[in-house]
Amino acid sequence: MNAVVAILAGGQGTRLAARSGNLPKPMVSIMGKPVLQHQIELCRTHGFLDIALLVHYRHETISDHFGDGSAFGVRIRYCIESFPRGTSGALRDALPSLAEQFLVLYGDTYVDVDLRNLWDAHVCSGCDATLFLHPNDHPHDSDLVEVGRNGQVRAILPYPRPPGTDHRNLVNAALYVLNRKHLADVTPAEGKEDIAKHMFPAMLAAGRTLHGHVTPEYIKDMGTPERLDKVARDIEFGLAERLSVRSLRSAVFLDRDGTLNEEVHHLQSVDDLKLIDHAAEAVRRLNRDGKLAIVVTNQPVVARGDVSEAKLEAIHARLETLLGQGGAYLDGLYVCPHHPDRGFPGEIEALKIRCTCRKPAPGLIERACADLQVNRTDSWMVGDTTSDIEAGRQAGVRTVLVRTGHAGGDDKYPLRPDYVMPALAAAVEWILHGHRETMRRVAPLAHRMVTEPARLVLVGGLARSGKSTVAQVLKESLVVLGATAHVLSLDSWLKPEDQRPTDGGVLARYDTMTIKRELVPLATVRHRRHISVPVYDRSTLRMLRHAVNHSVGASDILIIEGVVGLLVPELVAAASMKVFVEVPEAERLARFTSDYAWRGRSDAEIRQLFDERNADETATVLASRSAADFIIPGQAPIHA
Repeated sequence: MNAVVAILAGGQGTRLAARSGNLPKPMVSIMGKPVLQHQIELCRTHGFLDIALLVHYRHETISDHFGDGSAFGVRIRYCIESFPRGTSGALRDALPSLAEQFLVLYGDTYVDVDLRNLWDAHVCSGCDATLFLHPNDHPHDSDLVEVGRNGQVRAILPYPRPPGTDHRNLVNAALYVLNRKHLADVTPAEGKEDIAKHMFPAMLAAGRTLHGHVTPEYIKDMGTPERLDKVARDIEFGLAERLSVRSLRSAVFLDRDGTLNEEVHHLQSVDDLKLIDHAAEAVRRLNRDGKLAIVVTNQPVVARGDVSEAKLEAIHARLETLLGQGGAYLDGLYVCPHHPDRGFPGEIEALKIRCTCRKPAPGLIERACADLQVNRTDSWMVGDTTSDIEAGRQAGVRTVLVRTGHAGGDDKYPLRPDYVMPALAAAVEWILHGHRETMRRVAPLAHRMVTEPARLVLVGGLARSGKSTVAQVLKESLVVLGATAHVLSLDSWLKPEDQRPTDGGVLARYDTMTIKRELVPLATVRHRRHISVPVYDRSTLRMLRHAVNHSVGASDILIIEGVVGLLVPELVAAASMKVFVEVPEAERLARFTSDYAWRGRSDAEIRQLFDERNADETATVLASRSAADFIIPGQAPIHA
């Protein structure tokens, strides 16, 4: 039987000589065995048992190790090159030993890919060849592939490319399914030819069809000592496992304008696209952690006729180029081009519809979850508008509002993010580390609240100590334990700024009468009660137009957080449990400074305000610490 797998295993591995001596490159060890053995075992796992090894340099070393393949559960034949012909030349010479349809692997790549899925995608496409494609962190020195909407390859863009050109980050990862028919026509019978640089362009020129199979699964070239070490670290870290199809993946969904790049009203030009500071670094951290970075963006400029699809593609090529320059990449980019309102000159009639993909609808997130096998319970939405937060909430992922772009001030929908962070970099730090650490800190408290049923829990502490964050993590922990919990912020009952006395102390800034009237009865409610809570906008010092509604059941746990959480006697008396949150003073000052700088205050104004607050409220709030049942450290620094 002809082989259904061809593995290009003829390389000498000159750049790996310091590690491998004179071993052929495919025999270099990774995690205790040759990389070629990893590939053969992968083929066996997915049912591809007939393998042709295309060998040249010291081929006896390879055949001595693998023999006829029976010891590895496969059948191996050897196609020996008498002199190097390049990847395409070696493949052409081996065609008589190959089946009508076959897989091609490169012997210097570590592969953790579902080969059966790739095979089936090729069959479904009906194309002459299928290329495994993915983004990577060095697109500038990689062979890129341009793919149309239907998945067919439009162009091969080998490096080096002309400087200053932008392309989507879709890299040829050197894993293919090919049909044998006509392959001999696109590779000369003599000389050296390369599959990516010569054979595929020749196929396109001859009118053959190539399909792009895009997936975040792990495949890496390990042909240098640095790359070999990187692959070993990735495997040890579990990156290959997290990106595999063996389990659902974790993802961070990102809004585009105002979150990833600077907000420009109806962005229409590539020249206006600028990344927010540290955004590329933040996305790179997601990449390295194995969390998919997926953009979900409303682009009504397409429906309005302001931006063509080709121009939008150019904008996204610039976005991915800028990210690539920072060693980062997107695993997916999902766009809603629709806009329901009519009356714009040049609008596209077919796109003027009410759809299920325009945020706040969750359609884009849902489509990405289906395409990329995403676990929603371990995923996040990061955005700067109420539409982003509402889309994430409806999709069932955790949400983070960033204080860049609109910073939630669009006020189109009720604002109810799980967490609020200064910018994308801080959000990613929270997602990767802060959230897990805070969950660990509050776990004993949550367990106590369930085993010794608590009804009303107060969370107090100084300004910028992390009270709201601790309260939300506490709520999440309670949900895991089977409880229903609600978080209410006492900032919802702040008096308007012009009604706050200048010398009345911290309690005088709050409408304590309404707090007592609205919240104290909730501690003893026997029937479900609905409460509408205003949302305080810290940037404008006003209440937003949309309140947030809570439906509180008789057995629900109510978590009330705020600076005066432990200062209202009636609340303290009604509470089942009292928590005080604290952070080092230097960290609190850094958060305070960052917050008021975001509001446009000068350094001098911020320092004066901090000193005034210290004189006005610090001693009073710290005194309430003695009333707490638990002292909880706030989260790690997130003001970056």
